[in-house]
Amino acid sequence: MKTLKSIPPGTAVGIAAFFLVCLGNGCQKAPTLAAAAAPASVLEMEAIPRTPERLARGKYLVEGLLQCPFCHSEFDFTQRPARPVEGKKGGGNVFTGGELGMPEPNRVVAPNISSDPEYGAGKWKDADFVRALRQGIGHDGRTLFPMMPYQYFRTLSDEDLASTIVYERSLAPVHIERPKTLLTDNIKKALQPLPPLPHVPEPDRLNRVAYGKYLVTVGHCDGCHSPADEQGNNLPGLDFSGGVPLVGAWGPDPKKVITVASLNLTPDPSGIGYFDEKMFIEVIRTGSVKARPLANIMPWAFFRNLSDDDLKAIFSYLRTLKPVQHRVDNTELPRYCKLCRAKHGFGDKN
Repeated sequence: MKTLKSIPPGTAVGIAAFFLVCLGNGCQKAPTLAAAAAPASVLEMEAIPRTPERLARGKYLVEGLLQCPFCHSEFDFTQRPARPVEGKKGGGNVFTGGELGMPEPNRVVAPNISSDPEYGAGKWKDADFVRALRQGIGHDGRTLFPMMPYQYFRTLSDEDLASTIVYERSLAPVHIERPKTLLTDNIKKALQPLPPLPHVPEPDRLNRVAYGKYLVTVGHCDGCHSPADEQGNNLPGLDFSGGVPLVGAWGPDPKKVITVASLNLTPDPSGIGYFDEKMFIEVIRTGSVKARPLANIMPWAFFRNLSDDDLKAIFSYLRTLKPVQHRVDNTELPRYCKLCRAKHGFGDKN
């Protein structure tokens, strides 16, 4: 898995911190009865119209910024870049309690979202996808475990969300049956769906910083790069400063569990202050900072599919972040850091 922050108190649950970014300003009253009867949003239609433009945009988002196959596939981290296991893309994945830092018998299952009608999402309605991505409500009505980053995906514009759904519904069928998520009652009681959003407008692409913020939010970069407390709340003043430990078999040996810490993305010298736009794009495209490879848990395999313009917008937004002096270095021995309350290389230097 990718994003591990903790809720609620007293339970060892790893999830991303809850973030509500409620955009939009409601729908304007239509001037005629005919217009009033029409859906205010494409997401209100019983079936989202499949168009070549939506299919292309959806592919760009799912295979890039959103990284949906990263959790919804069995993944081969021995390859660079990491990739879904052949024939299992979108076919789901099972994360055991041990992998998530939770006691057994807890497990979280990223379901089969391929178009398979028996074991996948072939019979789901478009509205099921909308509720899952906007509110964290599964097609079976349960509240989804927030390892699924719906708190970020809900900020997708209506049109981007519609495109995402169109592409996801086009995924080739994968005939694999997955078990259901299993959570103890105390964990399930702590999970609450998010309220619906009436409308999320298109981002302003002419405002590079604002558009970059949209992309960074939708891409849930905060989930891995902002240290959080045991309740999943971001530690004050440390947004995007890295140091979050990510534990798993991310290396060339699929049986060896390793721990890597997310990097500081702020423009402080201890972060990426020495990056320029060209270097940032090169790092994302190659998965390396000069001769130092990024860990495969960093989804550069997806982000490298983004356009130069979108990567430039992301970099423009990251440059506006408050600089945070927080040294993180995965080539050094992990030591306790008083700032982020975790262990990582150079933790004792902060």
